[in-house]
Amino acid sequence: MRVKICGITNLGDALMAIEAGADALGFVFYPQSPRYISLDNAKAIIANLPPFIEKVALFVNESAEHIRSVCLETGCTLAQIHFDVTDDFYDRLHFPSLRVIRAQHREDVLRYPDHYRLIDAFCEGYGGSGKRLNIEWFEGVDCSKIILAGGLSPDNIASLKSFGFYGVDVSSAVEAFKGKKSPELTNAFIAQAKA
Repeated sequence: MRVKICGITNLGDALMAIEAGADALGFVFYPQSPRYISLDNAKAIIANLPPFIEKVALFVNESAEHIRSVCLETGCTLAQIHFDVTDDFYDRLHFPSLRVIRAQHREDVLRYPDHYRLIDAFCEGYGGSGKRLNIEWFEGVDCSKIILAGGLSPDNIASLKSFGFYGVDVSSAVEAFKGKKSPELTNAFIAQAKA
């Protein structure tokens, strides 16, 4: 199971997460988030990362042109679209992207079955709420293209193995405080996910 550690705000946390076994790091370009990172700070961190790590840029309510520009300037390799857009938005983006489904009902997890997508619990704000999805919604569903987010922790990640998710995405459950990762929690989470 692949693991993304989201809400990276400093180089120390980024390198610690990679050392622990993270496959991807998330950078939040949403100014209202306590994990927001400026373009310059993200660029400086990414310039010092080893190869073969996915650098994911998270956006809320931005234009396709702005998203592409930020990704190209910072060195991010994937754009995570954390808001509702039309299908032609992805055509205009001209950049590798990941659709986010903020699930409110079981039917939501069945959307876009032919696409890799991140499924998060719906909340009024965006991301990092720690709200957990109803895991029963995934019973009998092909989860091989689903990245699960929302309410995951070192304590519950092992219980998800049987669903066959492509990956998991965590932020708040591996933090010492908002914007700062805990090495102990990050290591525990990744070890459980990859065990």
